[in-house]
Amino acid sequence: MGRRRTRFPAGFGALWGCVLLDLIGFGIILPILPLWAERFGARPGVIGALVATYSAFQLAFAPLWGRLSDRFGRKPILILALLGTAAGSLLTGLASSVALLFVGRAIDGLSGASVAVAQAAVADLAEPAERPRLLGLIGAAFGLGFVAGPALGALAALSGPRAPFLVAAALAACNAVVALVRLPETNRGWGARAATPPDWNEEGDAAADPRPAWRRPAMARLLLVAFASLVAFSAFEATFSLFGERRLGLRIASTGAVFAGIGLAVVLANAGLVAPAARRLGERGALRLGLALNGAGLVLLALTRSWALLVPALLALCVGQGLVTPTLSSSVAGQAGARRRGGALGLQQAAGGLARVVGPLAGGFAFQHIGVPVPYVAGAVLAVLCVPLVPGRAHEGVRRLQLPHARAR
Repeated sequence: MGRRRTRFPAGFGALWGCVLLDLIGFGIILPILPLWAERFGARPGVIGALVATYSAFQLAFAPLWGRLSDRFGRKPILILALLGTAAGSLLTGLASSVALLFVGRAIDGLSGASVAVAQAAVADLAEPAERPRLLGLIGAAFGLGFVAGPALGALAALSGPRAPFLVAAALAACNAVVALVRLPETNRGWGARAATPPDWNEEGDAAADPRPAWRRPAMARLLLVAFASLVAFSAFEATFSLFGERRLGLRIASTGAVFAGIGLAVVLANAGLVAPAARRLGERGALRLGLALNGAGLVLLALTRSWALLVPALLALCVGQGLVTPTLSSSVAGQAGARRRGGALGLQQAAGGLARVVGPLAGGFAFQHIGVPVPYVAGAVLAVLCVPLVPGRAHEGVRRLQLPHARAR
């Protein structure tokens, strides 16, 4: 009788908790930062630049942290990232000028690669067939952090305007201590594997290609999908409040409730739909389905003038995005091979960061100057164009891959 398989690999729970706490801390700061900056006389343009500073530094440094985690191990890089987040949040909370706010956000953004490194650690732990499910659960932790963080920040603000930032700093510091004690090392680094055979990806190709990841055709296509699909989705996020007001008469409270519902629906899709979709369609088949659902949801949204169309539009978008995020990360991790997956996932995070700059800017311009439905029609076109870009050869969920160098576990 075969050995009974455990539900989760050892160490996964610690990684899940690490991501959840990290995103709760980020969620605490994000909605309160503009109000905090106003106390120092910052005008809207400066506040926008302050928010963008985090994304800009994350965009620049996420690939570097990923490569360092490939070389020196996931655990020390995760701990350094969490300590950097604690320092950036603390400096933001103790700041006495706008200049110090910018320094604090830069430090926080520079350290903001913990999610990509955690994803790489999960990919190290997981069997290929289980990887989409486990990365979906990491995505659920990500979403729960965004739901819980703002609520905790609002409670902390009752103790004073600096309190949310100090709570976020304490949370990150405690998270680093817990990671030091509980997290396993899932990647021993290059030095410990010097005598092992060359790295292979899950298509059976040697991953020792000296070219940068973004110059390898299959990986470049996945990174383009990551960028284009998130441009479409972030343009929707940035303009939906205005859309709801103009088309449906939604006010602040009702719009907030809809966004909370969207967040929870994406979490449920991450947690409950990724595994069955990947088992039935394969990893990249589930990714294509998610992209197609995003396109359908955006088309329905462009046509929406009543709740009768809004509900199915948002449902398609939530399910689609819930499928896209973990299966895309899983595909990137598998395409890269074990020795390079940290750097590859860091590149994916950087592509996503760039998309979150381009998408809202393009969506806002199109909404204001061309027409209300234009961001959603354009986003639907982008999502549909991404479907054939997904590379065809890949590990397909239900099949256990046997590579030439595979070792018994």
